[in-house]
Amino acid sequence: MPIATPQSLAPAGPFLIQPAQTAKAGSNRSLLRKFGQAMALLACALTSYFLISHFLVQSVRVVGMSMVPTLQDSQFYLLNRWVLHFRAPHRSEIVVLRDPLDGGFAVKRVVAVAGDSVYLKDGRLYLNDTELDEPYLAAGTLTFTASDARTQLFKCRPGQYFVLGDNRGNSLDSRTYGPVSRRDILGLIIR
Repeated sequence: MPIATPQSLAPAGPFLIQPAQTAKAGSNRSLLRKFGQAMALLACALTSYFLISHFLVQSVRVVGMSMVPTLQDSQFYLLNRWVLHFRAPHRSEIVVLRDPLDGGFAVKRVVAVAGDSVYLKDGRLYLNDTELDEPYLAAGTLTFTASDARTQLFKCRPGQYFVLGDNRGNSLDSRTYGPVSRRDILGLIIR
């Protein structure tokens, strides 16, 4: 009487399966699938960060004293980049711009827009022939010219903005470099 052995019970022919090799191949495919998913997730995260920080909002740190008392040195604020894709900056809004003097970034307040005239005389600022009320400035703040002249007159052409720091005695702004172009304004500060 023949005795059955494990080898005699195995199916004959091309369908012989080696269980250890099949588990290993399935494990490799699973690892590759997980790695691919992780890479896709990382690519989505990096793309989202890039799009959000370049077109929507971005965290910025104010460096310097030119916007005191409104914004403090070394404080972080949000920069709203997307709103300026739909509209132009308005008077009294605080913007981040590319500084015309050194190409760096500066935070300033929009004082005049296209078509406005700005006249500086004896520490007073006149917008379109009317003295400008600036409640955001510290009491007694005067706006002197950037030169030795007692008066200065600026006219904003289409696509130009006159910007000033709120700390008028400690700010390089449009009094020095004139009105700035719309393309140099990157976004609005959110407080």
